[in-house]
Amino acid sequence: MSSTFGSKLKVQIFGQSHAKGLGVVMDGIPAGLKIDLEEVQRFLDRRAGGKNAYSTARKEADTPTILSGMVGDTTCGAPLCAIFENANTRSGDYDKLQGNLRPSHADYAAWVKYNGFQDKSGGGQFSGRLTLPLCFAGAVCIQLLRQQGVNVYSHILSIGDIQDEKYDLVNINTKTYEPGEFPTLSSEVGTRMVDFMTQVAKEGDSVGGIVECAFMGMPVGVGEPIYDNVESCISHVMFGVPAVKGIEFGMGFDGVKQRGSQCNDAFYLDGDTVKTKTNNSGGIQGGITNGMPVVFRVALKPTPSIYKAQDTVNFRDKKEVNFQIEGRHDPCIVPRALPCVEAAAAVALYDLLLQK
Repeated sequence: MSSTFGSKLKVQIFGQSHAKGLGVVMDGIPAGLKIDLEEVQRFLDRRAGGKNAYSTARKEADTPTILSGMVGDTTCGAPLCAIFENANTRSGDYDKLQGNLRPSHADYAAWVKYNGFQDKSGGGQFSGRLTLPLCFAGAVCIQLLRQQGVNVYSHILSIGDIQDEKYDLVNINTKTYEPGEFPTLSSEVGTRMVDFMTQVAKEGDSVGGIVECAFMGMPVGVGEPIYDNVESCISHVMFGVPAVKGIEFGMGFDGVKQRGSQCNDAFYLDGDTVKTKTNNSGGIQGGITNGMPVVFRVALKPTPSIYKAQDTVNFRDKKEVNFQIEGRHDPCIVPRALPCVEAAAAVALYDLLLQK
């Protein structure tokens, strides 16, 4: 299992959804840096389920136990290791699958790759539960980035076909959200999204959406061409979030509709500082940060675990069947995935910043 990312900062995720626990090791954090663990917990609370009609009913404390890497509230140079207990598991729900392959899950691919020995309960190492230790790593990196003048902002851009307003790529809306708040720029759009997700949940179905994220204050010159460029490093970690199916930077795919004269970012001087009048590049040129906000959007697919009956194959009996998934699942993963998007990008950017 490829579970390690990074160069100067190596982040390794371990565990399974229904194992005794899961966790993360962060190797390469400099000594002498302050980390507010209460702030880390508030960040983790943003991805927690069991709080509303459009998230899973599974509730976990999700409080990290720090095994190493800190003395008091300060890093000591040793690898920072945090673990989480899995307490609220219901593995019996997965025994009822009885060989039925869940559509759009990793069941079939994992069965072939691991010769049937993979952990099937809760999705094992393929589960979105593994975003918890990723969020711990990201919450730490967000604090360390902020200590260097870099701040992150994000919001839900769309749920289904309901869309919030996009960020102005130059003048980012720096609205922030507390745990429990619905993260949209427009409260009216947010209300419509919540009503829509709740209705989809009642229908036993699911829906996806898009998260828009911006990092402000990244210095010029971060990133390494050709393959350790900013886009590729962010994308590499981002696809560790199971529901992610696409990512675009700056103007993204809309750029194909324009000519170079329209989408080029013209330079100008702001005192002694070089800036661009627009930010269609999303703060990245040649794979390297240019001092403008780093802006990207992440597409997340509908949760594949739905309560509607679906066609599939039973690999034990080798026949086509129609069956219904049981258990506790998110009808829309996007609200809980938003902090995961922030976390994944923060890990990549902090690693690159250490290399500068």
